[in-house]
Amino acid sequence: MCRTLLTGLLLSLVAGTAPAQQDCARGEVACRVADGSYHVRLPDSAAAQPPAVMFLHGYGADALAMIRNPRVTDALLARGFAVIAPNGRGRDGADGGGWSFMPGRPQRRDEAAFLQSVRDDAVARFGLDSARIFLGGYSIGGSMTSYIACAAPDSFAAYVPVAGSFWRPHPDRCAGPVRLLHTHGWTDGTVPLEGRPLRGGQIMQGDVFAAFQVWRAANGCDGLRATRFDTSGPFWRRAWTDCAPGSALELALHPGGHLVPDGWADMAADWLATLPPR
Repeated sequence: MCRTLLTGLLLSLVAGTAPAQQDCARGEVACRVADGSYHVRLPDSAAAQPPAVMFLHGYGADALAMIRNPRVTDALLARGFAVIAPNGRGRDGADGGGWSFMPGRPQRRDEAAFLQSVRDDAVARFGLDSARIFLGGYSIGGSMTSYIACAAPDSFAAYVPVAGSFWRPHPDRCAGPVRLLHTHGWTDGTVPLEGRPLRGGQIMQGDVFAAFQVWRAANGCDGLRATRFDTSGPFWRRAWTDCAPGSALELALHPGGHLVPDGWADMAADWLATLPPR
């Protein structure tokens, strides 16, 4: 009798949780954590513990729009990555909107703690490889990525921001060496490489080249000049390799504007594959 009751209880628990996890993994249904939510999609032919790219949406967007973006999601899924899209937090506390990273501005949420909780929840729910969870983002999602990489570089295995970096004032220093590939459009007018003032100069976007001074210092790179160059493909790439062991630093420029360019996901996947385990 006791065995029968126990079996029935276990079956009811499985029946109650499995559909929720399955729906959450389809991408359209949000997974909930203590301070927010995220969407996730898993590769069709996933390895036992697939790697994942957590990718942060831009201003005014949300995680559902991000998880539906074929330039990011479909290409990464095809390369065997799971894709995790957390929701930013709007001014009214609603999902989506923005991210709290601006220097000297009120913070709507502890974003580092939130993103780490999303990471841990996704690893536990879906059996992802905890050592290969990477963080990226577009526009202010790229800025949020850069601030996490600077303040808590060990939170994720590597960082792949697109079209978003530090804001002024730039950080004086970062907590330690990073592994970071920054991608930016040569003709970006929304987040220019040199940055720009907004709201009548109340806030100012940062300079990507100044950000790389911060990254080089964090990585202990010898000299200012890049040591490896590649202009053979759609991206103009420069890397700093004479740096701290285990670090990686690269800038990839493309001729377009403020967007995630075609081919970015494959380039990022190839770059991530070159990194040794942490």
